[in-house]
Amino acid sequence: MQSEPETVCNVAISFDRCKITSVTCSCGNKDIFYCAHVVALSLYRIRKPDQVKLHLPISETLFQMNRDQLQKFVQYLITVHHTEVLPTAQKLADEILSQNSEINQVHGAPDPTAGASIDDENCWHLDEEQVQEQVKLFLSQGGYHGSGKQLNLLFAKVREMLKMRDSNGARMLTLITEQFMADPRLSLWRQQGTTMTDKYRQLWDELGALWMCIVLNPHCKLEQKSSWLKQLKKWNSVDVCPWEDGNHGNELPNLTNALPQGANANQESLGQCKSLEYQHLPAHKFLEEGESYLTLAVEVALIGLGQQRIMPDGLYAQEKVCRNEEQLISKLQEIELDDTLVKIFRKQAVFLLEGGPYSGLGEVVHRESVPMHTFAKYLFTSLLPHDAELAYKTALRAMRLLVLESTAPSGDLSRPHHIASVVPNRYPRWFTLSHIESQQCELASTMLTAAKGDVRRLETVLESIQKNIHSSSHIFKLAQDAFKIATLMDSLPDITLLKVSLELGLQRMLTAALSLPSKS
Repeated sequence: MQSEPETVCNVAISFDRCKITSVTCSCGNKDIFYCAHVVALSLYRIRKPDQVKLHLPISETLFQMNRDQLQKFVQYLITVHHTEVLPTAQKLADEILSQNSEINQVHGAPDPTAGASIDDENCWHLDEEQVQEQVKLFLSQGGYHGSGKQLNLLFAKVREMLKMRDSNGARMLTLITEQFMADPRLSLWRQQGTTMTDKYRQLWDELGALWMCIVLNPHCKLEQKSSWLKQLKKWNSVDVCPWEDGNHGNELPNLTNALPQGANANQESLGQCKSLEYQHLPAHKFLEEGESYLTLAVEVALIGLGQQRIMPDGLYAQEKVCRNEEQLISKLQEIELDDTLVKIFRKQAVFLLEGGPYSGLGEVVHRESVPMHTFAKYLFTSLLPHDAELAYKTALRAMRLLVLESTAPSGDLSRPHHIASVVPNRYPRWFTLSHIESQQCELASTMLTAAKGDVRRLETVLESIQKNIHSSSHIFKLAQDAFKIATLMDSLPDITLLKVSLELGLQRMLTAALSLPSKS
């Protein structure tokens, strides 16, 4: 700034194999990131390498000096910096002249200008003390003054490090986690029996997500994984470590309005989404020819979304299940499907339908398994133009909502790859049930729309609705949807859809009549 006086800062930067391994600056600024002066010198070195003189290691320079030159060098060094180095110089001189001193038991002498050995690990400079102080400061502000934003910037820095395969990523995350575990509010909340705020819990979610990225990194060594596992178990054993299940309180907020409705909630419109420029980059050393990083990423996403998993107990954890599923589907919707990706979708849909206990779309699933409505709707719309039979088979299988059944159908115990779903007749605490039922209704409505004009499929979808949807309000909504679809202005009325609308309307009236109180 023109109003500020110009200051001169002394900056020293050490490099080792194209990495900045240490920095010092006389400006005195304390921060996790490099100060402006370090950045300026780094850019100057990159842009004008010829202007920065390179020197041999000081040990090499000293080796070229004779006795008189060495004595002159030392005396001048002490004269220029006598107040700083004179005590150290006298101490070293005494030790060197003593035959039994420790310094004389070691061959040679250290040289900080020589760099590390080729076998030594080289890491980017990280001021661990500043990381700890900054995280502690942000946490102490309790969400005020943009502290949450600052912590998210730190998390983004860790992600950037992991992307660059910088070993400091794990070091930095370890320091951040230690400060989170030392937050005094954890003990206070535990003693008072209160839950942490949603904003604070989201920071813990990000912390857990980053640790998953680290432990799943295929490039890390086995001993590193063992060390991280030991550390994670140590943190997990601490009493104040938050539970992932989250809120076990008695309040049951209406999450239908809080959660995004459907996988398209954040996108443009029981076709106009903007596609990004995703490309097929060849993946070497894989088994099948033609695979790319894009096909592998899509396949892994489909496998993960289709995994059978039990609904967690807590309110926050259940909400997170829905949110994470819809965020992942939202990312998949950004990809324009080509012939190669359609083959992946077909293969995974068949695997999920024929899968055993690991598939959420298998023939038999656990009664409290997370429903597949949202995922199946995405699969249905993706497969419909290419394989309508498989699309309907997948969506119809996903329509079930076993948690609302009095008893779930038991599996064939003679087939070991199936799970027996025999559980007591009880209703678990599914805080997100209203949201899940709305997703079930959306899936049914999507199938009704696509089946217009196809009598066989409309009858099949109707049977599935009557069997699996238990909410009278959703049955009424589907009756309305069927009527609207059947009487579109640009076409003749669809008689079969009108019959579907009538059947659902009658079922809704019957359900409502059965729920009315009767006089004795």
